[in-house]
Amino acid sequence: MQVCIDLTAVKKDLAKLPQYIVLKLHSWIDLINRIGLDETRKIPGYHDEPLKGKRVGQRSIRLNKAYRVIYIEINQNEVHLISIIEVNKHDY
Repeated sequence: MQVCIDLTAVKKDLAKLPQYIVLKLHSWIDLINRIGLDETRKIPGYHDEPLKGKRVGQRSIRLNKAYRVIYIEINQNEVHLISIIEVNKHDY
């Protein structure tokens, strides 16, 4: 299965983030391309989890204690699209 990562919605956000956060995001994307999304989800450091409430259908990963990525998955035949819809500083 081919995996496609769409960063279109967050391009402006990425320019405002600390560089180490952007590098961690690219590291996560690289892992997905090398070992697949299912295996990447098993890595405990990213805390990949489904979201609830008004964000049902979306998932998040943690880039560090403050920043997280919100993404959705779209399966289209043999292509698995991951659309990153938000990179934000998480409110606790």
